[in-house]
Amino acid sequence: MKFIVSSSYLLKQLQVLGGVINNSNTLPILDNFLFELDGNALTVSASDLETTMTSKLDVESSDNGAIALPARLLLDTLKTFPEQPLTFTQHENNTIEISSNHGKYALAYADGAEFPNAVSLEDPSVVKIPGSVLATAISNTIFATGNDDLRPVMSGVFFQFATDGLTFVATDAHKLVKYGRTDVVASQAAEFIMPKKPLNLLKGILSTSDDDISVEYNESNAKFTFDNVELVCRLIDGKYPNYEAVIPKENPNRLTIDRNQFLNSVRRVSIFSNKTTHQIRLKIAGAELNISAEDIDYSNKAEERLTCDYQGDDMQIGFNSRFLTEMLNNMNANDVSLEMSLPNRAGILTPVDGLDEGEQVTMLVMPVMLNN
Repeated sequence: MKFIVSSSYLLKQLQVLGGVINNSNTLPILDNFLFELDGNALTVSASDLETTMTSKLDVESSDNGAIALPARLLLDTLKTFPEQPLTFTQHENNTIEISSNHGKYALAYADGAEFPNAVSLEDPSVVKIPGSVLATAISNTIFATGNDDLRPVMSGVFFQFATDGLTFVATDAHKLVKYGRTDVVASQAAEFIMPKKPLNLLKGILSTSDDDISVEYNESNAKFTFDNVELVCRLIDGKYPNYEAVIPKENPNRLTIDRNQFLNSVRRVSIFSNKTTHQIRLKIAGAELNISAEDIDYSNKAEERLTCDYQGDDMQIGFNSRFLTEMLNNMNANDVSLEMSLPNRAGILTPVDGLDEGEQVTMLVMPVMLNN
C-alpha cells in the first residue's frame, strides 16, 4: 500500500489519538497506531482495550490495506518535519518507508489484523449534545472526581439524561459538583458513569468544536461521534451514590462575595495552613469575613479580612483550602455565593452570575472540624 499525506495534518490527528495509548501496555500491539487505508480514506485508531479512538483522514491513494505502526517513533519523527507532503510506501520486508522532501525513513510495522477491534454497541440509545456544552460539563465536573481504587464509581463522572435536561455529577466524598443543563434534553431517561481518561481526551478536542456530538450508549459502553473522530469506551460498572441526599436543603446562612477576591485570599492564607490538613477558618459576622489559617507546629499563621454581603447568624466554619481553591478556580462567575447551615454541615458554593441560559452549577464542600 502507498499513500501521500500532509505532515502537519497527520501529526495533528495522531497527537489527539496518542492520548489513548498507555505508557506501559500489557499487549505490545497497543503501542501502535492502526492505519487502515481504503482508497483516499485513511482511518487511524489507537486503543488501550478500555478506550478506542479513531480518526478519518483524507489522503492521496488508490490502495487498500491495514498495518500497525509504532506510535512513539512515528510521533517523534513527525514533530520534526516542517509542513510538507509525506509519502508512505509499504515494502516486502515488513517495513514501511516514509519519504520527505529531504530523506527517507524506514520503520517496521506489525500486521493490522493483530490490532483489537473496537466494541460495537448493541441496540444503543442516542442523544445529541452541542460540543461546547459537553466540553463545559466535563471541565466543570472532572476535577471533583475521586482517585480511590476501592470506590471505582467515584472515579468517574455520572451522566444523568432526562427528558427535562441533562445532569453531570462528580464527587470524591469530600467535595461534590453537580452541573445541569435544561436547554439540552434527551428523548428518554438514562444514566451511566464515564471514566476519567476518555473524558479528558474529549475535553481536549471538544473545546474547539461547536458541532453537535452524537452520544450512543448501552449498559456497558458509550460512543461519542463528531467531525471525523469516534471514541468508544467502556463505562464504569456500579451504582452511583445518591448524591441528592447529601446536598443540604435548608441553608439559612448566605454569604455573597467577589470570586477573585475570595480566591486570592484563600490562596494566600492557605500557604500558612497545616500541610496535612490544609485547614482554613472562615469567621463571618455582619458584613465582615475573616479568613485565617495556622500551622501550630511551625508557628506560622495568617489572617485576612474581607467585606462581604452576609445574611444569617454569626458563624465559624473550617474548610480544606485545596478544595475551595479548586472550586473557585473552576467557576466563571464574578460573584459567588456560599450557603451554610451549621459548622458541621456541607457548604454550598454557587455562581451568582456568568451562567448561560439553562445552566446550573452547584458545588458542595464538606467542612473540617475546627479545634478551638
